[in-house]
Amino acid sequence: MRILSIETSCDETALAVVEATGGLSAPKFKILSNLVSSQIELHRPFGGVVPNIAKREHLINLPILFDEIKKTLGKKLPDIVAVTVGPGLEPALWTGVGFSKEVRKNSFPKAELIGVNHMEGHLYSFLLANKDKNQQFSISGLKSIFPAIAVVVSGGHTMLLRVDSLSKWKKLGETRDDAVGEAFDKVARMLGFQYPGGPEIEKHAKLGNSKAIEFPRPLMHSKDYDFSFSGLKTSVLYYLRDHKDANINDVAASFQTAAVETLAKKAERAAQEFGAKSILLSGGVAANSALRGVLSNKAKELKIKFFAPSFEYNTDNAAMIGVAGYMSHLRKKNRRISANANISL
Repeated sequence: MRILSIETSCDETALAVVEATGGLSAPKFKILSNLVSSQIELHRPFGGVVPNIAKREHLINLPILFDEIKKTLGKKLPDIVAVTVGPGLEPALWTGVGFSKEVRKNSFPKAELIGVNHMEGHLYSFLLANKDKNQQFSISGLKSIFPAIAVVVSGGHTMLLRVDSLSKWKKLGETRDDAVGEAFDKVARMLGFQYPGGPEIEKHAKLGNSKAIEFPRPLMHSKDYDFSFSGLKTSVLYYLRDHKDANINDVAASFQTAAVETLAKKAERAAQEFGAKSILLSGGVAANSALRGVLSNKAKELKIKFFAPSFEYNTDNAAMIGVAGYMSHLRKKNRRISANANISL
């Protein structure tokens, strides 16, 4: 099955062509094309994403990327056109939704149009972790990884899920305030780093002492599986206020360690409580090597498996939307083709 997928939930305009086979029992994916047009340089002066600028750039970039992706499609038309319908920035989402309808009507009228939850794209992206000699992504013995604990972390979301299969999961907890990616961006701004903040924090953290400052780990020992990063962010703000000569590398390293330990501790406890056979990590913050390393080590200690997608599939991309579109097709779950900024997982 061939899938054309479209992602415009935030500031990345992305199109992909994905070939999917195997069904729910043994899915396999081949990424034939995965195009991403980044808007980082445009939003950087503002310290974050400006919705109307993102919308404008999506409208410019979508036709350009589509002309390029048609070279991959050739004469073999897609069976599915999958598009992100939410969550995200509503002006940005509408550009993808409108474009998907236009493309399907004018170019691929026989294709099934499927609305995809962006967070399901991130969740399913763990399936893009292992590539074989035929350039196909698959996981052998898929049933042996469930139940799994999924850590889904991005600029807008921080969630812990119990995943029982590719079609069944339950949210155990989520952030009560700032998402961890948002906290990274805000702390980076305090330290004078450029946007996006996550990669900058990680870069400076490698030069600093992670034990230099004992920042709080909010809710790390609470009995639930919720998170809170607002207090950690505020603690950094007060520290910088009271220590004008602070070593920014030490601050970055100590903050990152506090955030990572909080996520890892709850994931570890959930894995033990629910008898998990694996830990899954996904979302934009999953590109952070410290987080990947700590969770991978936790999984080894627990003698369970660890999966995280290849780095290019952590941040927003259309390949993961193609994977989620295939899963929605198999599950016969199609969302309304309309932007929904606050859709839940």
